[in-house]
Amino acid sequence: MPTVDLIHVSKTYGRGSRAVDDVSLSIRDGEFLVLVGPSGCGKSTVLRMVAGLEEVTEGEVRIGERVVNDVAPKDRDIAMVFQNYALYPHMSVYDNMAFGLRRRRMAEAEVDRRVRAAAGMLGLEGYLQRRPRELSGGERQRVALGRAMVRDPQVFLFDEPLSNLDAKLRVQMRAEIKRLHQRVSATMIYVTHDQVEAMTLGDRIAVLRSGLLQQVADPFTLYERPANLFVAGFIGSPPINFLTATLDAAGTCLQSGGVSAAVPADLSARLAPRRGREVTLGVRPEDVSLEPRGAGITLAAVVEVREPLGNEVFLHLRTPAGELVSRFTGPGAPAVGSGVKAHLPFAKLHLFDPETERALAGAAAA
Repeated sequence: MPTVDLIHVSKTYGRGSRAVDDVSLSIRDGEFLVLVGPSGCGKSTVLRMVAGLEEVTEGEVRIGERVVNDVAPKDRDIAMVFQNYALYPHMSVYDNMAFGLRRRRMAEAEVDRRVRAAAGMLGLEGYLQRRPRELSGGERQRVALGRAMVRDPQVFLFDEPLSNLDAKLRVQMRAEIKRLHQRVSATMIYVTHDQVEAMTLGDRIAVLRSGLLQQVADPFTLYERPANLFVAGFIGSPPINFLTATLDAAGTCLQSGGVSAAVPADLSARLAPRRGREVTLGVRPEDVSLEPRGAGITLAAVVEVREPLGNEVFLHLRTPAGELVSRFTGPGAPAVGSGVKAHLPFAKLHLFDPETERALAGAAAA
C-alpha cells in the first residue's frame, strides 16, 4: 500500500475564502489516519481533495510516487465510503458490491470471489440477495464497506461513515472498521467530528481548526501533551478544565481563585516566560482529586451537579477559580451541596500561554 502526501495543500473558494490553509501531512503506508475537528474545519475538504472530488488550489497531493492533482477520481485507485451509504436501492446487496467491478469489466468469476470474500469478512453472507430497504442502518454501512473492500484499492477514504447510526451501532461499526484495517493492512484516511471515534480508531490523529492543521500525533500524545488550548479542549470527554492563574515576578508562586501555592523548581522553569503574568492551567477531570496528593493547588469547592455513570460519577464543582469537573470512581461520591477540597496536582497540570494559546515548554509540537 502507498503513502499519501499532502504538500502545502490549500483550497480557496470564491472571494478568497480558504477552507484549507497550507496543510502538509504524510499518511504512512498501511496507516489509519483520522482527520478530526468541528464542523467547517476543512477535514472533509481535505479528504475530497485526496479523492479528486475537489480541485487543489495550491500544493500537491501525492499517492505513492504519483502527483494526482490532475488525475481523475476513477484513476486514483481509491475507494470512498460516504456518510449516506450511497447504495443503489433497486439492486441487491450482491449487485451493489459487484457494481464497480463489473463496470471495470472484471471476469464474473473474480467478481463473485471478491464479493463473497468481503461478505464473509463483514458477516453479510445471508444478506446478499436483499435490497438496501430490507437492511438496518448498520447492515447498509457494512455493504458500503464491502463495496469499497472488493475494489482492493490502494487507499480507503471514509467521510463520517457512522454519523447516521445510533450510539450502539456506532460502537459496533467502529469495531468492524478496526478489524477491517487489521485484516487488510490498507492505508486508510477517516474523517469524523467525533473525538471519541478519532481516539478509538486512529493510529494517528490530525486535528484541524478553521482550515489549519493544529497537531498530528497518536491518541495518547494528543491527550497527554496537547500542542495548544484548542487541541486540549477538543480531545477528551468530559473536556479538560481550564483555569486562569497568575505567576509572581520571581516565578515561585502561583495564585488562582485567591489561593497561592509554592511552585516546584521544574514547574518554575517551564513557567519562566510567564513570570509576573497570567497563565492558563489545564487539568483533566480524572486528575482533579478530592484529597491532596502531593504538591499542587487546593481550592475550596461545592458540589453543584452529580452525573452518575455506574462505575464513576462526574462531579461539577464550584470553586473561587471557576467551575471544575472531577471524575470520581467507586462508591461514596459526595452529595450535591457538599463542601469538598478540589486538589490540582502540579504534576498533572497542562500549561498554556493565554495570548498565543500555545502550550508552554514540554508539550508536543504539531
